[in-house]
Amino acid sequence: MSKFQISGGKSLNGTISVLGAKNAALKMMAAALLTTDTVTLNNVPDIRDIRTMIEILQKIGVKISFHNNTLVINAKKLSAAQPDYQLVKHMRASVVIIGPLLSRIKNVTIPMPGGCLIGSRPIDTHLHAFKDLGVIITQDQDMYNFCIDKIIGKKIILDEMSVTATENIIMAAAVSTGTTEVRLAASEPEIEDLIKLLNSMGARIQGAGTSKLLISGVKKLHGAKHEVLPDRIEAGTFAIAAAVSRGDVRIKGIIPEHLDPILQKFDQANVKYEIEKNSILHIKPTTLIKPISFDTRPHPGFPTDLQAPMAVLLTQANGTSKIFETMYEGRFGYMSELTKMGANIKSLDAHTIIITGPTPLYGKGITTFDIRAGATLIIAALIARGESIIDRVELVDRGYEQIEKRLQKLGANIKRLE
Repeated sequence: MSKFQISGGKSLNGTISVLGAKNAALKMMAAALLTTDTVTLNNVPDIRDIRTMIEILQKIGVKISFHNNTLVINAKKLSAAQPDYQLVKHMRASVVIIGPLLSRIKNVTIPMPGGCLIGSRPIDTHLHAFKDLGVIITQDQDMYNFCIDKIIGKKIILDEMSVTATENIIMAAAVSTGTTEVRLAASEPEIEDLIKLLNSMGARIQGAGTSKLLISGVKKLHGAKHEVLPDRIEAGTFAIAAAVSRGDVRIKGIIPEHLDPILQKFDQANVKYEIEKNSILHIKPTTLIKPISFDTRPHPGFPTDLQAPMAVLLTQANGTSKIFETMYEGRFGYMSELTKMGANIKSLDAHTIIITGPTPLYGKGITTFDIRAGATLIIAALIARGESIIDRVELVDRGYEQIEKRLQKLGANIKRLE
């Protein structure tokens, strides 16, 4: 178990670079199962979730090397259709190996995937979509078996705009007979980037970035090299940390349009920033933070993964703000820890909180419950008076590469305690 020791009260200043998107890289690793050739991924963050996915793939016969943020994957010798139970239960994103394994070996047995404790996240949308594609699914307690003789293209209407269900069907249908049409598809930038990789491997997928996808099946995919797009959630996390600390920080390597939802809220909250040349977001010192209200939505709405960090910013706003979390009823787990630190936060129901500020925060012993809550508590500790000890920070390591070392370069007084 690891902890962070943070002495707050210092503004962040300097330059930081955004690494590759976790939620794109994990799915691209699964996509590499679709070919017997080598797939090379650059700009892959060295985080616990990537390491877990490497273990999952290695245990089913995939050859992988990972060095200097570059993954080289060869799945020529797949040897098992039942991925490791404990590893899959550890990470929600592992669900996306179902589609590629069905495509390659026509059969896969997998437990209900695990992950962060942010609320109920059933895989019903995946199950219904696979059944529509002709997959036979049987269940024994928490184990699911998927099998199919031949994938033939069909029209599929998803139950919801699920990111991982969209990705699963895309990858299952990429190597198939006929055309698969996916309606109510999710349209996140990470899905666009996955489609870009698949098309470079020889897939024929149209409609990236929209809710309607057309996948014309091909007989075979080949290897490719691809650079993972920058992580918009990481960029947003650092931007919020800089803003709430009244700092002056340049965040390099962003894609500006991917940050539209958070920058719109920055405008409303009076956060000072500028988009500079060469894809740099410059967060400037902000004096008065204004209260705002927002709700989380699927892309292109405000991302649920930035809801918790944004709450810290609103504890310093001059007035009352409201957050409506539309996606996960467990996303407010961080609220009790911020309240310990002095935040004035009240819950109206499982999906709505009211934050009144500005309130000073004070260093405390606090515990994180998921990746984004961990980042949230780090931000809170950075502006708190006194010292904070954050427990269970290995959860933060699942989504942020060496976050303490990168924040140290911006002047943060943070260190890891093993």
